[in-house]
Amino acid sequence: MKRIIKSLVGLCIAAVFLWLILRNVDVDEVRKSFYQVDFIMLFLSLLVFLLGYACRIQRWRIMLLNDNSLISWRQCAGPLMSSVAANNVLPFRVGDVIRAFGFTERLNITVTTSLTTIVVERLLDMLMLLFALGMALLYFRVDSSALLGVGGTGLLISAIVILLLLLFPSIFKKIVLYICRLLDTILPKFSGKLLAIANNVFASLEYTSKNEVMIKLIFWSILAWFCEGMVFLIIALALPGITHEFAAWLAFPVGTLSTLIPSTPGYIGTFDYFSSQAMIILGNSVVAATTFAFIVHFILWLPPTIIGGIYLLFNPVVLKKSNGALKK
Repeated sequence: MKRIIKSLVGLCIAAVFLWLILRNVDVDEVRKSFYQVDFIMLFLSLLVFLLGYACRIQRWRIMLLNDNSLISWRQCAGPLMSSVAANNVLPFRVGDVIRAFGFTERLNITVTTSLTTIVVERLLDMLMLLFALGMALLYFRVDSSALLGVGGTGLLISAIVILLLLLFPSIFKKIVLYICRLLDTILPKFSGKLLAIANNVFASLEYTSKNEVMIKLIFWSILAWFCEGMVFLIIALALPGITHEFAAWLAFPVGTLSTLIPSTPGYIGTFDYFSSQAMIILGNSVVAATTFAFIVHFILWLPPTIIGGIYLLFNPVVLKKSNGALKK
């Protein structure tokens, strides 16, 4: 019942944002704007997008080397793309569950490592996006509260906390262990389980926080997100109606961070609304900004969904409960 309610809430939120997008725009004008797109530039954006995912796969491979020193980029590619595909079409981030539990034997890694790498990925991605948004706000002199309801101070504090967690997990480990000791007198069984999980997670975090490892992870994260930002820019250049192309560098972090808002799989409505608003705030027309948002969303959604879906079709994964745990 809770999942049904969450799905209905997500659908309602998506519907509201789609209505906000389309209420003040002429649909026929948007359709005409689609016909004006430069398809050569669109193809270029697709290549850059795939290059960005190649960087993400390499980043994940580096994290998995701690468990499997022989793991290859090719082995990591299918599981990562399939998780993205599942997240794009299924609710409750099922793709993350599939990647965490469905490929451990195939990749010869532990579930703890798999789960931890997903957490580290999210932290790195958030760090990159907060940095990108901060740079865009500084360059364009836009108040972030007008777009996401978050001030610059909040963004800075969040980025610092994430960076500290990635670089110095031992500090946060002490805090978690202290909480476990407090809980031990009230909920001893829960505290014991939490302590075991915390020790495993922080062991993996301590590996990724090593200087040589973290430098590589940050390097590949920068490349991956730079490529995704370039997708936004190339698509802006592909549309004649876009008069302020570099507004794409604001739409990129704003639209991506908006996916944190509950919505449907694929972030229908939320991503499109905030991406278009970022373009409009910097002087682009409503029609051009709306067309831009829909095309960007299409490029970001379709390729990984097809690639990951094909991989899952030929390499199916079954998750089942066994002795209280999820196994392949």
